[in-house]
Amino acid sequence: MSQVNTRRHIGDLLVSREVITQDQLQEALAILRQEPDSSNRRLGQILYQDLGIDRNRVMKEIASIYAFEEVLEGQETIEDEILAQIKSNIDDLPSEVVDELVHQKAVPLQKNRTSLTIAAADPSDPTLSKIVGKLNFTQHEIVYCRYELVEQILTQVYEQKNEFLDLLEEIEHEEPDLQEEDEAEEIDEEEIDAEINQSMLNSLVEGFLVEGVRKGVSDIHIVPCGSASTDIRFRIDGKLELWHQQNNVKPEAISAVVKDKTRDVDRFERDASQDGFIQRAVDGHNIRYRVSIMPMVGEQFDRKFESIVIRILDDREVITDLNVLGLQEKAKDDFVKAIEKPSGIVIVTGPTGSGKSTTLVAALYYVIDPSVNVLTVEEPVEYMIEGARQLKISDHMTFDNAMRGILRHDPDIVLVGEIRDLKTAEIAIKLANTGHLTFSTLHTNDAPSAISRLYKMGVETFLIANAVNLIMAQRLVRTLCEECKEEFEPHPQAAKSIGFEEEEIENNTFYRAVGCDECSNGYSGRTAIMEALYFDKEIRKMILESGDEIDEVAIKQHAIDQGMLSLRASGRERIKNGLTTIEEIAAITIED
Repeated sequence: MSQVNTRRHIGDLLVSREVITQDQLQEALAILRQEPDSSNRRLGQILYQDLGIDRNRVMKEIASIYAFEEVLEGQETIEDEILAQIKSNIDDLPSEVVDELVHQKAVPLQKNRTSLTIAAADPSDPTLSKIVGKLNFTQHEIVYCRYELVEQILTQVYEQKNEFLDLLEEIEHEEPDLQEEDEAEEIDEEEIDAEINQSMLNSLVEGFLVEGVRKGVSDIHIVPCGSASTDIRFRIDGKLELWHQQNNVKPEAISAVVKDKTRDVDRFERDASQDGFIQRAVDGHNIRYRVSIMPMVGEQFDRKFESIVIRILDDREVITDLNVLGLQEKAKDDFVKAIEKPSGIVIVTGPTGSGKSTTLVAALYYVIDPSVNVLTVEEPVEYMIEGARQLKISDHMTFDNAMRGILRHDPDIVLVGEIRDLKTAEIAIKLANTGHLTFSTLHTNDAPSAISRLYKMGVETFLIANAVNLIMAQRLVRTLCEECKEEFEPHPQAAKSIGFEEEEIENNTFYRAVGCDECSNGYSGRTAIMEALYFDKEIRKMILESGDEIDEVAIKQHAIDQGMLSLRASGRERIKNGLTTIEEIAAITIED
């Protein structure tokens, strides 16, 4: 049977089984006829890639037509035992064959000395038999497995290669002819062009963009550290680590490559701060990168060095469920009580990188529904929030303009990215006092000091007392690696320095960081500690009667008496739960 007739035969069967219509079949066949001779796309791929028909439904029927058995049917997650077996099979097979199988979205499901079973998202792909034919098995079977399950398996058992970094290793780079410092002149744009045109530098930049996503990096730092040397550092779990040092290349050339890939920045501007963004598809997911570029001074004053920080914004990391945030019991109860009110402001405080945006996004998802108009004003917008109208800040729509415009835009719930000055504070407070639920952030050390900050900005105490529902200070602390953490007896003075009592030291198990192949210096991931100051009647009264000076100590003590955990107390609970260490809490928090 000819290839065209085979395609039509498969198509007719899909029509008869009501997977597709006759019109869709004709459209798919027309697309196939126009495909170049070098293309090996098949009918099924055209149907789900070009016509948008459900992939699983198409491939399930095609597998049935060819009599391929389906495995792991109806499962949403894969059991650890099956994953371990597949990982063992992958380790036993030649790596080049495994790479080919992975490229075809297939995994070695079962194996013994004579037979091999391959689970594939497209078992009808003739390439699979050719790949398996390279192996020494007298029997092999190919079975169908849903694409999403194959992807899930691969993310857990297959170490993905970064093709850009592989290319980087293969390229030999000649040392540029750098001018001596006293001979240096204006930047030679042609010389920089000659350097950046090398595929090596493009591979380096694309490589760290991909690697940053795969390693769970929050920020990538590109720092000139000499006339021909640049450090690439990754921030992992809040700590900067050197990932790569690029020598024998001008830092200006690496900056130029990053700028060429970044929207809204001028490659030839080297004396001003610039902000832009990059978008990339990494492992099938759309990733946004926020790029910040700042001029910096090096040892050679006539060189135009720039520091670049790239924030990775991966929407898969967005937490939409408050329960997943890990709020401790009293803090969660007070937080939910505050955001369930129809009006008032909820403020989250903490330094940059303390998870404030993550907390507020989870809070928004808790209160969003189609009956309310949710507006956000952020500069820049970090994560896309389904169901919210996120206002775009630009030269024509400044942050101040947007804040004023919100009042006329019939909002129910408003997220103000940051209270940055009196104008912003007044509008946020006005929204909260006129029947709107408002969310925002501030940069303060703890919750009570946020009250003082608002007062010192110029917000009247009666407005603060009436508008605020809750202020929550938070920090992110590194969590211990479950694989290598070990019990130990801390020095009593170290434990007491963060507030542990003698009895607590005796009755709790403490752990320390060790370090293994699965973690970074004994830590893996982060969790939040928080101080949730709920505004009850007594606190509102204390603020109203405060006069010229907010009594932060008295406010904090009253809240603690009502059950609030301070940041250190929250940290002590994390230690008691075996999640982190005394050293981590001591470093992240200040004395209560």
